[in-house]
Amino acid sequence: MSDYSLYLKSLHNKTILGINPPVFDFAYFDFWAKPLGLLYILETLREQKNSVYLIDCIYEGRETPKTFGRYKPLRRKVEKPACYSHIPRKYYHFGMEEEDFLERLKKTPTPDVILLTSGMTYWYPGIQWCLDRVKRIFPHTPVLLGGFYAQLCPEHARTIGANGVQTAPLCLESPYPALDLYNQPEYGVIMTSWGCPLHCQYCASKLLWPCFRQREVEEIIHEISFQERIPTVRDMAFYDDALLINKEFHFYPLCGRLRKSFSHLRFHTPNGLHVREIDEKCARVLFDTGFKTIRLSLESTDPIIQKASSEKVSEHQYVKAVTHLLRAGYSQEDIETYILIGLPGQRFESVKNAIEFVHSLGAVAKTAEYSPIPGTMMFEASAQKHPQLTTEPLLQNNTAYCGYISKEISPEELQILKNMAHHIHNPLETGGKNIV
Repeated sequence: MSDYSLYLKSLHNKTILGINPPVFDFAYFDFWAKPLGLLYILETLREQKNSVYLIDCIYEGRETPKTFGRYKPLRRKVEKPACYSHIPRKYYHFGMEEEDFLERLKKTPTPDVILLTSGMTYWYPGIQWCLDRVKRIFPHTPVLLGGFYAQLCPEHARTIGANGVQTAPLCLESPYPALDLYNQPEYGVIMTSWGCPLHCQYCASKLLWPCFRQREVEEIIHEISFQERIPTVRDMAFYDDALLINKEFHFYPLCGRLRKSFSHLRFHTPNGLHVREIDEKCARVLFDTGFKTIRLSLESTDPIIQKASSEKVSEHQYVKAVTHLLRAGYSQEDIETYILIGLPGQRFESVKNAIEFVHSLGAVAKTAEYSPIPGTMMFEASAQKHPQLTTEPLLQNNTAYCGYISKEISPEELQILKNMAHHIHNPLETGGKNIV
């Protein structure tokens, strides 16, 4: 049975445990990350008269508070997988440690079903880590694995020990995510739409949500209201891939309601906004509504890369967007712009030019290393050069692929570009010091 929607809908008066695993990677940052799909499912199951519990190994394994409700996760250096042995970078376990995880499992009533979610394809070691320990405490409880890794790498996901793998989006309806399962959460999460109407060759949005659908404003307000009633929530992160599409009939009416009912909240756009949608009115609406984190999706100034990005933004459109945002009241430091590094065929000069272009306008460049995602057009191009990508998801890791596998840009060039984005001098001119 590949689609577990009917199975989950049949559950009543059961005990359900949801788990968000720790992350094993070279780096991890909290960009208002919550397992939103899992939270929707848990709320649906709770409405079916089930008892639901949550262990979020990232949230419960956090330490230093940062800005706008985010935290720096705990980390511990661990041995690198064999395929990373040639990479001169430290590898970490981010999140809850084994002793705390086992204690949380033992305090949870024996579940009838465990739902284990997944994020990036190359984070599956954290899933294996969870499975090993869950089976030790609850050897007779079935574990259902879902999430992005399960959908994008289904064959590999079936090999790591779960009792079932959910390879398609679940058809479950919930009015809101079960954010109240957290102990004093600092921020809420929301998606006002599913998917994206564009067809960027490196993006998995079309694979995860084949059809672009915008939700009704009343439905969104109801969901935010539930999360906002939690006293500790002061921030709200929008996970949309296309928040500003059809803005006159969707985003602007929503913002009117946000200003009226949630003026005390701060809003954030970690996934990046479509630049060409930001005109004078849009910039003013963003500022007046209380959007504090503005991330723009420029990706590149290279015409070839722009074409692969659905030609969603030109330099002229970017200049206008930044100008409008500054005039609306944002500071230069408020405007961060994603620049992709390591795409197939991309060269050092191409990325350098994009960073310099962003800096010339006073905005902040934020480098994003390319990760080859199975099922996308660019993944096929990458896999032709590196066939091992199709069998080992660890090699899809952005740090590993960009710096040490693809050879498109050397590790030294990659470091120079990162330093440029952070306004740090060339490491070759400063005794080799860098920001990694």
